[in-house]
Amino acid sequence: MSHGKPHGRSSSRAIRSGPRRRAKQVGIAGAVVGVAAAGLATAFAVERALVRRSQNAPGDPYADESFSDQPYDSELTVTAADGTDLHVEIVEPERPGKPTVVFVHGFALDMGTFYFQRQGLTELGEYRLVFYDQPGHGRSGRLESGDYDLAALGKSLAAVLDETVPEGEIVLVGHSMGGMTIMAFAEQYPEWFGSRVTGVVLMSTSAGLVDKTRIGVQSLVARASAPFFPLWGGAARIGGTTIDRARLASSDLAWLLTRRYGFGDARPSPSLVTFVEHMNSKTSVETLTRYLRTLYTHNRFPALSALRGVPVLVIVGTKDYLTPVTHSEEILRHLPEAELLKVDNTGHVVMLEKADLVNAELIAFLEKIS
Repeated sequence: MSHGKPHGRSSSRAIRSGPRRRAKQVGIAGAVVGVAAAGLATAFAVERALVRRSQNAPGDPYADESFSDQPYDSELTVTAADGTDLHVEIVEPERPGKPTVVFVHGFALDMGTFYFQRQGLTELGEYRLVFYDQPGHGRSGRLESGDYDLAALGKSLAAVLDETVPEGEIVLVGHSMGGMTIMAFAEQYPEWFGSRVTGVVLMSTSAGLVDKTRIGVQSLVARASAPFFPLWGGAARIGGTTIDRARLASSDLAWLLTRRYGFGDARPSPSLVTFVEHMNSKTSVETLTRYLRTLYTHNRFPALSALRGVPVLVIVGTKDYLTPVTHSEEILRHLPEAELLKVDNTGHVVMLEKADLVNAELIAFLEKIS
């Protein structure tokens, strides 16, 4: 009986070869890490060079635009039903008497989304304008605990309307998740539509096909990544600041992704891309992950019935990869009397990328229903 002691030549060879095998494995692993690190370094260098070249390209029409001078006459804080403080800004008209236009921005953005619409309508001087940052975005507070919910966003919009537009007609303008917020509001408060809300503009949004497109992520990647979304949420709560620092460190990649998925033109204004990327980067990863579940389970097709009989304008870019044209066409299937404007060669941030066209259509829509 051996009692577990090694014996025979084969056993001694196995013992002698162990350290060499481990050394070889460590060497292979080190080589792999070295190759990977070199590859990443090369990729980041190429990425950085590409971004610098794109940002310094001549002919940027917005090179001198600060994107920080947002006119307003008053600002206030509105507390939503869930306790979240919402930052609100109001522009008063020079010639009052027309509806108040309330703007609701999208996911990972803020009220700056409507920069050009605020400029154009302020210069027009005929409409009272209300802008607010959605919970967890911009200068608004964050939810104390749990995930964000579109139904709660609808109630947040109701709180803003109660506080800022206690009487008179209202036109709601929503982009992306802002459009979904308006639908959630319609689902809960259908009595507002036709009496108080006399017009709706939905830009680059969806009534319930988000889960099928994973907000523009290619289907294979979406299927592979779906099980990990809860883990992302946990990671964000445990080490969200660490992830946020990593996002800042890879800002060049973020810039390229913003250009790719936010814009339709192959060579959009670098200043516009930077403006959108800055809004994205200011939204914490904790906020982003706490919104995922409600966005992917969003289904507000029945809520669209509240909008029947109310003038509705739907605007979408033909190269919107996040909420494709099919999403807007599906809204029109439920609201056949709505107008649909497809903007050629334009991506998800249509109101920034084609500001003049969108402003002209928005003003024409407002004048028609005022």
